[in-house]
Amino acid sequence: MSVLLFFVVSFLASTVGAICGIGGGVIIKPVLDMLRLETVSAINFLSGCTVLSMSLYSVGKSLLKREQAVDLSIGTPLALGAAVGGVLGKTMFSAVTQQFRDAAVAGGIQAAALGIITLGTLVYTFWKHRIPTKHVRSPLACALIGLALGIVSSFLGIGGGPINLVVLFYFFSMDTKTAAANSLYIILFSQTASLLTTLATASVPEFRVSSLALMIAGGISGGILGRSLNKRLDNRAVDKLFLGLMCLIVAICVYNSRILFL
Repeated sequence: MSVLLFFVVSFLASTVGAICGIGGGVIIKPVLDMLRLETVSAINFLSGCTVLSMSLYSVGKSLLKREQAVDLSIGTPLALGAAVGGVLGKTMFSAVTQQFRDAAVAGGIQAAALGIITLGTLVYTFWKHRIPTKHVRSPLACALIGLALGIVSSFLGIGGGPINLVVLFYFFSMDTKTAAANSLYIILFSQTASLLTTLATASVPEFRVSSLALMIAGGISGGILGRSLNKRLDNRAVDKLFLGLMCLIVAICVYNSRILFL
């Protein structure tokens, strides 16, 4: 029964993630931490693989259909920067984990950091209509922004999450659905780099193969459904879903970070 939860969580998270452009990892990671179905390192790895499978499907489908949602002149430097950041973030998390005997403490730190970032995202989203945005076009600036996104997302084990959308809103003046498509493009690169680093350094944690298979299946099927729903929803509906999701994530992160205060 517990194994089936991996599919359910990844399917629902990837569906919402594909709609909002947050990848699903920002939901998968805290929910699995809360359920304690695997170790912190295993959850990071499983979450990353799931997000990669979902983003690969969504971005691949979009490119094959030649949809113009992703501005490659902006998205590619962002994605390449995120790929480098994904490697650095992975290294940083490994270094932090080694500082604690109890891996759960590292998980608590991740939860607290994710909660703070998500809360900031929630506040920005409420007030974004009053905040002047930028129109960054420089490839170097895009790459540096992508680098920062990759570090944060990989360190937190969330793939990309809401921080991608806020950055795309503010620095590139994108609307919600355009930002969602570009966010998934960035996530694809950062998660690929993170996975390759894990494999190259032989640091794959122990996990159940059945859990990985079910989560990838859930990620891809959720990506299919989420992509379909994204086309039917307008920006206002996506915004509402995104805000509700952020409130839920903050609440879960508060619960998961309680270990730091015990």
